[in-house]
Amino acid sequence: MPRTTLKDVAAHVGVSAKTVSNVVNGTGWVTEDLAARVRAALVELGYRPNTAARQLRSGRSGMIALALPELSQPYFAELAAELVRAAQERSITVLVNQTDGRAESERRISDGLDAPAVDGLILSPLALGAKDLEGRLDTTPLVLLGEHIGASTFPHVTVDNTAAAKAATEHLLSLGRRRIAAIGVQDSGPNETSELRLAGYREALHEAGIDVDERLILPVDEFHRADGAAAARAILDSGLEPDGVFAFNDLLALGALHVFVTAGVSVPDDLAIIGFDDIEESRYSTPALTSVSPDTAALARTAIDLLFESPGKPGIHTVGFTIAHRASTKGPIE
Repeated sequence: MPRTTLKDVAAHVGVSAKTVSNVVNGTGWVTEDLAARVRAALVELGYRPNTAARQLRSGRSGMIALALPELSQPYFAELAAELVRAAQERSITVLVNQTDGRAESERRISDGLDAPAVDGLILSPLALGAKDLEGRLDTTPLVLLGEHIGASTFPHVTVDNTAAAKAATEHLLSLGRRRIAAIGVQDSGPNETSELRLAGYREALHEAGIDVDERLILPVDEFHRADGAAAARAILDSGLEPDGVFAFNDLLALGALHVFVTAGVSVPDDLAIIGFDDIEESRYSTPALTSVSPDTAALARTAIDLLFESPGKPGIHTVGFTIAHRASTKGPIE
């Protein structure tokens, strides 16, 4: 059976092949009514794009690769969804890969060995540094996400973690909290996020004239719920009785919140808790979790724009954040 062409669809609808092409490729201007008729005809006639021919004509695949450390982490899953949406606005398909934060996985992906030919790569590295990536084998445009990479010759999109952590701590201070614990310090492995958020926490306390109690800084192995729960149990066992907690991500905060509430601690009256990332789950905890909310939609749009409008142009591009105020910090100290 012969392949249905754009000309066949155009003849069926009574428009030019160029109009059908505009609908298929998301280019040009077509009224919504006409676009709906064209799309219906595409389905009716069983049109399938000739991807190979399109690639030969344009020199592009219409695909990009996205490599994130851990897709089971809600933040990364939600970020991936935002990146897919931003790519779809350009009619780009996203191939998603998980690195588990392993150097070998990140290296193979950055070298173009674990994906078909793509037009660009968005990578959030945990194991590789700037020098590791300088010698990558692939010349495909690369945009970096996250904190680990430091200064590099690639475009880099991130949130000002120190400023955001400072704002989180200042929020607790504004409620009258003075003994604020920090959950999320990492002593081994990739720990740039931890270091930057700890710096913001310390800066806020210093500016408020409060001495940092090192006993209230709790270490974790991972940024997972179980680690937050373990840190909360350590706080309860210590007898230190903080009146606020800044957890370095929402999963840590949710794990800690569960332990505190189960132990009979009143949140937020006795203990106010704030997290970081504003994942969807934070809206449905009991009480709902206050969180630092990075502008992930802006982060995604910026990363996609950099791939196609400024490929290879180095520089750090910082997106904004807000504090999502919820019940876990609203109660006053009696």
